[in-house]
Amino acid sequence: MHFQSLYQFLEQLQNNNSKEWMDAHRREYHDIRDAHIDWLDRLNQKFAKIDKEYFDTPGKKAINRINNNLMFHPNKPIYKDHFGAGLDQKTKQGDFYIEIGLKQNLLAGGYWRPKKEILESIRSAIDYNGEELQAIIDKPSFQKTFGGLYQDEKLKTAPKGYSQDHPHINLLRHKTFAVEVTLSRKRVLATDFEDYIVEVYKEMLPFRRYLREAVTV
Repeated sequence: MHFQSLYQFLEQLQNNNSKEWMDAHRREYHDIRDAHIDWLDRLNQKFAKIDKEYFDTPGKKAINRINNNLMFHPNKPIYKDHFGAGLDQKTKQGDFYIEIGLKQNLLAGGYWRPKKEILESIRSAIDYNGEELQAIIDKPSFQKTFGGLYQDEKLKTAPKGYSQDHPHINLLRHKTFAVEVTLSRKRVLATDFEDYIVEVYKEMLPFRRYLREAVTV
């Protein structure tokens, strides 16, 4: 696997976070990036066999830029300390996200602070059939893998149009509908890492399907 080389490159990059250093090591960067794209292509093919509604996302489309957006975050370093990618990516939200980096490694999916229209669609689905989403979240294997929904800001009261005594008020208060699992570097470097990702993808799929239907109906 290419992950050991990926980590080593990122460590060097963070110690020399400049365009001059990157230009001098551009070939090494592209070799690692190409290997990562090939790996993402392989996952893309595996996921497509699992989910008949999977949105084909080749590695070149899935992988994110390594450059930070300095226009909106001028104080950040020029280059990121990780490789991020979103598979099953019809839009930039709702995809299956993979991040391999120095500070964190994670698998995630769902909607992180979605725009108003999407959030309203998800809440409408919960109002209509929140039992299904709650059952997905309460499933023991889901809890073991993700520990429940991602803990982000919540409304202190009921959303507009919903009562405080709504049977699914705890779900309705969420502003983010996402899950994640953090990984150790040892987990990433293990020989069965790819198989592990496939199992996490399968566990997350009912949750992501529920959200997918909520925002497209």
